[in-house]
Amino acid sequence: MKHFFSLLHHELRALLIAPSTYAAGVLFLFLMGWIYWRILLQYSIEPQEGLPASMFFQLFWLPVFFVVPLLTMKSVAEERRTGTLETLMTAPVSALEVILGKFFAAYLFYCLLWLLTLGFPWLVSITLDSSSTNGLLLDRGALLGGYSFVAVSGLLFIAVGIFSSSLTRSQFVAGMLSFCILFIIIIGMRELQEETMTWLPWFGETLEYMQIFRHLEDFSLGVIDTRPFFFYLSNSALVLGISVLVVEAKS
Repeated sequence: MKHFFSLLHHELRALLIAPSTYAAGVLFLFLMGWIYWRILLQYSIEPQEGLPASMFFQLFWLPVFFVVPLLTMKSVAEERRTGTLETLMTAPVSALEVILGKFFAAYLFYCLLWLLTLGFPWLVSITLDSSSTNGLLLDRGALLGGYSFVAVSGLLFIAVGIFSSSLTRSQFVAGMLSFCILFIIIIGMRELQEETMTWLPWFGETLEYMQIFRHLEDFSLGVIDTRPFFFYLSNSALVLGISVLVVEAKS
C-alpha cells in the first residue's frame, strides 16, 4: 500500500479538473438548498412535528441518485476506454491500491459536498438571530446523527459507483448501472421489505436489518447502533473486493 497516497492525490486532482465533478457539486447544492428552503417554508405555514434537520436528511436519497454516478462513472470506465488502466496495472501498484485510491477520492468529495450543507441552517440562524429559532435549526443531536448517517452510508454508495464503473468502458453505462443498483438498494429494498412483512414475516424482519431508511431514523433520533456500522463497512468492503477482482480479471 505504499503507492496509495500517491494514487489518492492523483485521483483528487483528476476530480477537481473534471467537469462532471462541478456539475455534481452545483446540482447537489442547488437541489439541497431548494429542499431546505421548502422545509422552512412548511414550518412558516404551519407547525411540524419533526426538526428541520430530520426532515432534510429524510430526502438524502435524491442527491445520491445523481451525485454518486457523476462522481464515480469515470473512475475506472474512462481509464479502461482510453487504455490507461492496462498501463497503470503494469506499474508497481496493485489493483487494490488503484480501487482504494479512486474510492476514497470520490468519498472525500462526497462528504465535502454534504458538509457544505451545514451552511444552510447556519446562514438562516444568523439571518433570523433568534435563540429559539437557532435551537430548532442547529439541534446538535439531529445534525450529528444525520451527518453520521450520511458519512457511513456514503461508504456503500460510493463503493457501488466504483464497482459499476469497473464493469464497463462506457461512462454512460457505468452511471446508469450505478443509478439502478442504488435505486434497488435504497427504494427497492424498502418496498420489498414492506411487501414481505405481510406474507413472510421472518424474511421481512431480515430485510428490515438492511433497511436504509430505518438506519436513518435511528441516527436522527440519536440512537447510535453498531449494527448499521457493521452493515455498511462489511458490504462496502465486499463490493470493493469484487471491484478489485474485476479489474484484475480484465486487465
